[in-house]
Order: sequence, then structure tokens, then C-alpha cells
Amino acid sequence: MRKPKVFITRQIPETAINVIREYYEVEVWRDEKEPPREVLLEKVRDVDALVTLLSDKIDREILDNAPRLRIIAQYAVGYDNIDIEEATKRGIYVTNTPDVLTEATADFAWALLLATARQLVDADKFVRSGEWKRKGVAWHPLMYLGYDVYGKTIGIIGFGRIGQAIARRARGFNMKILYYSRTRKPEKERTWS
Repeated sequence: MRKPKVFITRQIPETAINVIREYYEVEVWRDEKEPPREVLLEKVRDVDALVTLLSDKIDREILDNAPRLRIIAQYAVGYDNIDIEEATKRGIYVTNTPDVLTEATADFAWALLLATARQLVDADKFVRSGEWKRKGVAWHPLMYLGYDVYGKTIGIIGFGRIGQAIARRARGFNMKILYYSRTRKPEKERTWS
């Protein structure tokens, strides 16, 4: 019995590819850039599954060239690059990876917040340039001290998964949390007020 065939449009972790290989005949596009449109049109002709990224436009033309395609597995949270309506009409499943980047994105937002508040980039440049060792450069106790974030107020625009993950971190800094969202979240307001 033949294994179903999958085309993966970019190099993903080898451990993931090895798991897929147990069930599929796998072909991976090894270039860092997305496959050119003409290559993608050719590769989808005989695949049962497609693993895509946000930069891969999966539209009606691609689907017309993929008569065996049964699933598109998006290696990302977003899926605006895929014509969901057309895939659904054809009985093609479309999956994505929701929540995979929620905590990482919140961590990164906090890293930027703290780096900005505490002037870390400027302080790093000052030290790396050797400026701190030069004669005549006075060091003083408030140099690059920045601003304390503990106990301050944070405003969060968008209070979905990522906004709430940022708010959870803000609680650890004893911050007052304000948010803007299309829908009010009274249960979160009670928890975090």
C-alpha cells in the first residue's frame, strides 16, 4: 500500500519531519525562501497533504492543481494566506497551530517593555563602546537607571490570548491593568482588579 504524499514548503524541525515520515512519503523544500509559485503549482499535483507557512499563497489556482489534496497543515497561527472557503468546498481540511506563540509573544513584549523602561540598549552600547572607561566620562548613580515598572499602570490593546498572557505577567509586577478590546471581559476584570 502506498503512503500518502506530503510536500512541506519550508524546512521545519527535523524531529517533526521524522514523525511525518512514519505516515507519509515526504518532500521538503530546502530553501529558506518560499518555493516559487510555479514550483508550488507543480509540487501540489500529486500530494495528499501540504504543510505551509504564511508566505505560501494557497488560492483557487493552487487548489485546482491539487486533485489529491486532502489537508493543508499551516505551520503558523494565522491562515490568511489560504482560501478557506474554496478548500472547504473541496472537502480539504485546513489546520493551524493556535496558541503555539502566545506565551513567547507575551515574553517578547515584556522583554521590549523592560528593555525600553530600563534603557538596556543604550546602556549596552555605552559599555560595549568602552565609553564608561574613558577619562572625563562621569558615572553617576542615575545613569541608565531608566524607569521602574513595578506598581505602575499598563495599557493593553487587544485582550485575546496574547493580551491576557501579557496581563498575567503584569500581575507579577503588581501593575494596574487597563485594556481595550472589542468585547468586555468582566470575569478578567474581577480577577485582575
